[in-house]
Amino acid sequence: MAAASAQNQPDIALSHEPDVAPPPQLFEADEKKAMGGLDRRSTEVSIAPVEFEADLEGEEPTEEDLATLPRISGKIPWSAFTIAFVELCERFGYYGCQVLYTNFIQHERPEGSRTGKAPGPEGQPGALNMGQRASFGIGTFNSFWAYTTPIIGAIIADEYLGRFNTIFIAIAFSILGHVFLIIAALPTVIDSGKAIAPFILGVITLGFGTGAFKANISPLIAEQYRQTKLRVIIDPRTGERAISDPNITLSRIFLYFYMMINVGALTGQIGMVYVEKYVGFWCSFLLPTVLFCLCPIVLWFCRHKYHKSPPTGSVLIRAIKLWFLAQKGKWSANPVQTRKNFKHPSFWEDVKPSRLGDSKPSWMQFDDAWVDQVARGLRACSCFTWIPLYWLSYNQMNNNLTSQAATLTLNGVPNDVITNLNPISLVVFIPIVDNFLYPFLRKKGIRFTPIKRITVGFGLGSCAMISATVIQYYIYKKGPCGEYMNDCEAPAPINVWVQTVPYVLIGFSEIFASITGLEYAFTKAPKNMRSLVTSYWHFMSAFSNAIGQALVALAEDPLLIWNYGVVAVAAAIGGVLFWFHQRPTDKREDELNMLPDSNYIGKDRRHSVTSERLGSNLLKYPFENLRADGFGIFLTPNPIAQISNAPEFNFALETCMKWVAEAVLLVPEGWTGNQVSQLVEDEYEYVGVHVDEDPSSCGYRDHFVRNSGTLSRIFARF
Repeated sequence: MAAASAQNQPDIALSHEPDVAPPPQLFEADEKKAMGGLDRRSTEVSIAPVEFEADLEGEEPTEEDLATLPRISGKIPWSAFTIAFVELCERFGYYGCQVLYTNFIQHERPEGSRTGKAPGPEGQPGALNMGQRASFGIGTFNSFWAYTTPIIGAIIADEYLGRFNTIFIAIAFSILGHVFLIIAALPTVIDSGKAIAPFILGVITLGFGTGAFKANISPLIAEQYRQTKLRVIIDPRTGERAISDPNITLSRIFLYFYMMINVGALTGQIGMVYVEKYVGFWCSFLLPTVLFCLCPIVLWFCRHKYHKSPPTGSVLIRAIKLWFLAQKGKWSANPVQTRKNFKHPSFWEDVKPSRLGDSKPSWMQFDDAWVDQVARGLRACSCFTWIPLYWLSYNQMNNNLTSQAATLTLNGVPNDVITNLNPISLVVFIPIVDNFLYPFLRKKGIRFTPIKRITVGFGLGSCAMISATVIQYYIYKKGPCGEYMNDCEAPAPINVWVQTVPYVLIGFSEIFASITGLEYAFTKAPKNMRSLVTSYWHFMSAFSNAIGQALVALAEDPLLIWNYGVVAVAAAIGGVLFWFHQRPTDKREDELNMLPDSNYIGKDRRHSVTSERLGSNLLKYPFENLRADGFGIFLTPNPIAQISNAPEFNFALETCMKWVAEAVLLVPEGWTGNQVSQLVEDEYEYVGVHVDEDPSSCGYRDHFVRNSGTLSRIFARF
C-alpha cells in the first residue's frame, strides 16, 4: 500500500485522532449548502460542488462578448486519439464482417467452390442461397438489434459498472460473435446445410457486443476533454481575445472520431470483400476478428491515462419519477391545452427542490440544476424522435444498394466493394468540413448550430435516395430483363460507378446528421446519464430498422423504384417537420449549453461499499490555498461524496473523478507518473492536484470533522 512504500520517504503522518477535536457543527452550514441541502450523514447519494480546472481559465463571456468575439476550439487531449484508434479497430471488425452478410445469405456457392469464393471478373461469391428478401430481412434485424442493445449497455455502464468496464464486457461478447461467424463460414459447416444456425448466433452475439460498445465509446472519448463552459481567452494564433467554445472542440472530437470509424469501416470492407472473392468467407470473417483483438490491449495499457466516470446508481429511476411528478396536474381533456401545459416554463420550475421545500418527496435528493439538465436531456431525446426518417435513407446502403450494384456492369469490381464510396467520402470530407467549411461559417458570423446541421443532413439523405430512384429507373429501362434484373444473368449496360452519387450524398449527410447527433446527445445529457441519452440516439436507428421492415415487400423486383422513392419522400418530410419542431430549441442553443453544473452525482455503489468497509467518513478537508494547475495527487475514499468544503479542491477532484480505498496522499509539484506509481498499487487511481513545496502554504488544519470511525491511513508528503 501507499503507506508501506512510503516508509523510506520524509513523511508527515497525522494521527488517527486529532489533538483538538472541533465541535461537530463546525462548517456544518457551509457543508449543507455545498451539498445541495443534503444532510452530511446521508449516504444515499453523492453530491459535491462541481467545477473543472479548464472552466476557470480565462473569464466568463459577457453578452457583448457572445455577440462580437470569434469562437475557437480548444486542444484535443491525446488520450482521445487512443480511444479513436480502438474505435477504428472495432469498426474494422464489425463492418469487415457486416459487408459480407448480403452475399453470404443471398447468393449460392459458385460451382466448384467450397468456401464461397468466385475469383472470375464477373464471379459472384455466395454461400446460403436464401435470396434477396432473406438477406434484407436478416440485415435489417441485425441493424435493429445492434442499435437496440446500446440501451442495455448504457444502463449497465451508468448504474453498475461504469463505461470503461462495460466496454470490456462488450468486447468479450463481440469476440464470441466473431467466432460464431467464422464457424458458420467453414466449408464443412456450409456443406452440412446447417451454417445458418451459427451464423444467426454470431449476428445476435456480435450485435449485443457492438451495441454495448457503441453506447459507451463515444461518451468515453468526449469526456476526455474537460472544459464545459464558454471562456474568454487570448487566441494563441492571433493574440486577440476569443471565446474558447467547448462545443466547437467536442464537435471536432466527434468529427475525427467519426472519421476513424470510417477509416476502420473502409479498410475492413474493401479488404474483406476481396478476401471473400478470392479466398472465401471463412478467411474474410477471421481477419476482422484478429484486428478486433487489439481493442482490449490498447484500452488496458492506457487505462490509467483516461478520465473514467464511475457508475452512479439508479439516476434513471429518479429522472423518470421527476418526469411523472412534473406531469401532475398538467393533463387536460383538451390536447391543445395539455401541450401548452407541458411546454410552459412552470412545467419544470414547479418540481425543483427549492420550490417544493419541505414537501419534496424522499427520493428527491438532487439540486435545481439537475432538474434543468434532465429537462435539457429530454429536449434532446424529443429532437431524436424524427431521426428514424433519416436513417431509412442511410440503411439502404446495407442491403438494397448492394443488390442494385449486382445488376450493374461491374467490370471485375465486387458488387459489395462499391459501398466503400460512403466511408471514402467521409474520410475526404470530414477534414474539409472541419478546416474550411465550419471555420468559414464562423468567420462570417453564421451560427451553424446542431439543429441546422441535422436539418441539412435530412435534405442530403433525401437527395441520395432521389438519385438511387433515378438509377433504378434506368436499370429497369435499359436492362435485358426489364423489371426483373435481380434474376437476370446479364447486367444492365450501366457502369456500377454511377452509384457514386447516392453513396457520396449519404456520406456527406452523415457529417451533418449522424456526427452532430452524437455530439448533441453528449452535450445535452446530464453528466450522469450520458451513456443513456447516447443509447437513445442509437435506438432511433433501431426504430428506423423496425419501420424498414414495412418496406421489405418493396425490396424486390419490380418494386424497387417505389422502395427508393418512398424513402426519399420520408426523409424530406422528416427534415421539414424536424426543423419546424426544433426551431424554438435552436434559438436557445447558447442558453442550454451554459446551464450551471449540477452538484448531484448519484450513488457510487463501488465506493460506498469501500467506505463502509473502512469505517471512514471524511467530511472535511478544508484546504485554503490548494490549486489544481500542476501535477500531484490526492487519494481518498470516495472524495466526491465526502468532501464538501474548499471549492477549488473539489473541482480538482471532479476533474478526474478517480478513487482509491485507503489513503490520503499529497505529492509536490514535479513528481512524475512513475514516481507516483511506486507509491500506490496499480489498481489505484490518482487525481492531478498541485501543492506548493512549503507545507504551511497548503493551509490544512490538524483536525478532521468525522461522522464515524477513523481513516485507515492519512499521509501528507512534501
